[in-house]
Amino acid sequence: MAATATLPRTAAAPAPRKRFVWRSVRTYISAAIILLWCLAPFYWMVVTAFRDVGYTFDPTFFFTHVTFDNFKTVFDTSLGNHFAQNLLNSFIVAGVTTVVALVVGVFAAYALARLNFRFKFAVMGFILGASMFPGVALVTPLFQLFTNIGWMGTYQALIIPDISFTLPLTVYTLTSFFREMPWELEEAARIDGCTQGEAFRKVILPLAAPATFTTAILAFIGAWNEFLIASQLSSDATKTVTVAIASFAGSQPHVEPYTAVMAAGTIVTIPLVILVLVFQRKIVAGLTAGAVK
Repeated sequence: MAATATLPRTAAAPAPRKRFVWRSVRTYISAAIILLWCLAPFYWMVVTAFRDVGYTFDPTFFFTHVTFDNFKTVFDTSLGNHFAQNLLNSFIVAGVTTVVALVVGVFAAYALARLNFRFKFAVMGFILGASMFPGVALVTPLFQLFTNIGWMGTYQALIIPDISFTLPLTVYTLTSFFREMPWELEEAARIDGCTQGEAFRKVILPLAAPATFTTAILAFIGAWNEFLIASQLSSDATKTVTVAIASFAGSQPHVEPYTAVMAAGTIVTIPLVILVLVFQRKIVAGLTAGAVK
């Protein structure tokens, strides 16, 4: 009988599995680095906010000499600080800016994405071009304009410029989302007897909830953190928290109140964190409802 040659068996190479594991490890390492890079300043701000004034420059990385006196100093009006009023002003300015930008932006984005009219791309270009103007170039004209019409130091002097900054971002974000929506949804609603307005209100707008809430978050954060315009056009009665923190006064006239400033920064950050968490749940609910519909 002829001898049959036996070929050596080779084990399956685990290269794909190793590549998958290494890719996952790199992803987690990158996410951890980005998380530490972003949260380290916030963590140090919170540590300093709870630290006693005498240990402001203590290099200890953990919480030491914990006290709540800095938060009491923030809301103490005897030093000329009116932080509670400044918080209310920021809520008014950011809230009104977000609502107006969202209402106008939704209709404008729908028109740019769904309707055909002349110079549509030119209109979109003008909207995006309006967002390219640097804020420092607009301070002097706005100051002169609001002074002439008697609006200096009022809420509208802060809200109108903020709307001009947030509206282009709102329109651009929602336009991209509306363009990705299939036309068949709207056509099916029209066949069922809905008008174009009813199809938009009952079908398109509920499905656009995720993008709407995401845009609302970005608009609110942008208006909440705005400093340049507010520092020039606000008064003592309409000063926002960003301007108030920059001009915070301590118990000693020639000493910067670092711990009180850090406590104020911590308080200002809390509404943004709560807002993101609340809207994040609504975004998930909107995605689920859109999939079911």
